[in-house]
Amino acid sequence: MTAAFTLSGVSKHYSHFALKDIGLSLPEGQIMGLVGVNGAGKTTLLRILTGIARADAGTVEVLGHAMPQQQVAAKRGIGFASEDMRLYRTRSLRWHMDLIRQIYPGWDEAYASELLRRFDLRAEQPMQGHSHGQRVKALLLLNLARRPRLLLLDEPTTGLDPVARAEVLDALADVLSDERRSVLFSSHNTHDVEQLADTISFLHDGRLLASEDKETFLDRWRRVVCQGEWTPDAQQLPGLAAVRRNGSMLELKVNGFDDHLGARLRAQGLSVHSLHPMSLEDIFITTVRQGVAA
Repeated sequence: MTAAFTLSGVSKHYSHFALKDIGLSLPEGQIMGLVGVNGAGKTTLLRILTGIARADAGTVEVLGHAMPQQQVAAKRGIGFASEDMRLYRTRSLRWHMDLIRQIYPGWDEAYASELLRRFDLRAEQPMQGHSHGQRVKALLLLNLARRPRLLLLDEPTTGLDPVARAEVLDALADVLSDERRSVLFSSHNTHDVEQLADTISFLHDGRLLASEDKETFLDRWRRVVCQGEWTPDAQQLPGLAAVRRNGSMLELKVNGFDDHLGARLRAQGLSVHSLHPMSLEDIFITTVRQGVAA
């Protein structure tokens, strides 16, 4: 399977932070959610993929091009939108569209018009008259209408109110379901990522903790409520990631659920009361707190 990008042994060191030995690959046509708290290294990783930053170690290949040596060729197929990007306030969206069309020969005017309608944007209005949510949609339009092979989104929903965030995510979901394009979507908001992504990658303190398809994460993790005496032997339960006592009850978080879990718990003298699926947010928090591989 062809990869939209591949990182192998990638590290980047700053005085206050380091990205450490990242190995990550995104197959073409898939959407990957990159989840991490603020300061986890998400923006650094995206800057390396775009060629804005250069890795100190390791190899980077984007759309079949070695980075940063062949970044000019790679950038022709990359679209990049970040929450801190700014448009010219006194210029209209139409002015920005005309500018991008002159720079990128792959600009699709018919598709841009369709996105204007879908995003409910007014092309002739100056950007200073747009809300933050509308400016985010405008940035997405300017990227999508270029028909990029790889779309990189860095915290695009940060700072949006709940209604605007829902509108942006709904619009993105509609657009991405229409097209076979590769997308890396970074966010500290697991709900946003879970709505869009096929694959989830957890990044924390510059380290990649895990990367798998979303359904595998959700199928494998369980929260188990049980009762009984917690013994040192029980602490060795395979896949056990967290234990919390709540009165007479025990809450276990287990990575590696299967049909034999109940029998293993009973063998430890524990009585299972209930099994519950875990949200992606709960899985991420447990992974980060325990430092376990997800």
